[in-house]
Amino acid sequence: MIRVTIWNEFRHEKTDEAVQKMYPEGIHEQLATVVGQNYSVKTATLDESEHGLTEKVLKETDVLLWWGHIAHDEVDDAIVNRVHERVLEGMGLIILHSGHFSKIFKKLMGTTCDLKWREDGQSARLWNVNPSHPIVAGVGEFIDLKQEEMYGEHFDIPAPDELIFISAYPGSEVFRSGCVFRRGNGKIFYFQPGHETYDSYYNEKVQRVINNAVEFCAPTENSRPYYGHYKGEDRK
Repeated sequence: MIRVTIWNEFRHEKTDEAVQKMYPEGIHEQLATVVGQNYSVKTATLDESEHGLTEKVLKETDVLLWWGHIAHDEVDDAIVNRVHERVLEGMGLIILHSGHFSKIFKKLMGTTCDLKWREDGQSARLWNVNPSHPIVAGVGEFIDLKQEEMYGEHFDIPAPDELIFISAYPGSEVFRSGCVFRRGNGKIFYFQPGHETYDSYYNEKVQRVINNAVEFCAPTENSRPYYGHYKGEDRK
């Protein structure tokens, strides 16, 4: 069974009544409910020792989900480097919503990962632009969300290896809201929905995408290549 660790900074839920009402046990626990139906799940949060991401935890993680917003700078660089190395080794990484500004995503992308945003309670439509991709299996042509924070272009990321969703908003903005990247042996999926005061993680199609992404991003049996001095081999 695929082993999933769900990381959440877990700050909004402790201080903001609207977030507490929407996710009373924390965003990580709602995601654990979603993913735990199909996979082995554990959670980790910012204020735990080593942010809950010890070497042992990461070694036993096939796919890491990441949600952060107001405390990106509090994540220790040593932990970021630890996660980065695991991704290069083959661990899958799913970055959700405002995790686009996390240290780990920016390190993997090599760019600012900045964007336009507006929190106005309006709707969003995520168009499926890669209908044969495993991440969108069973999703259909689009996902409609009654409320979601507007994220708009330009999104300062490298060109995705695969573009999965493009979102459209009532103000005419568009956004690359589902993107696949490959780094080393690891696969990364960025997925935009998940503002802390909206119910996106209760939406069945959003849940389906996240579960599909876990399956897609999970490591394969392919080993990481050998690097460094190579003596060569006798091919006679």
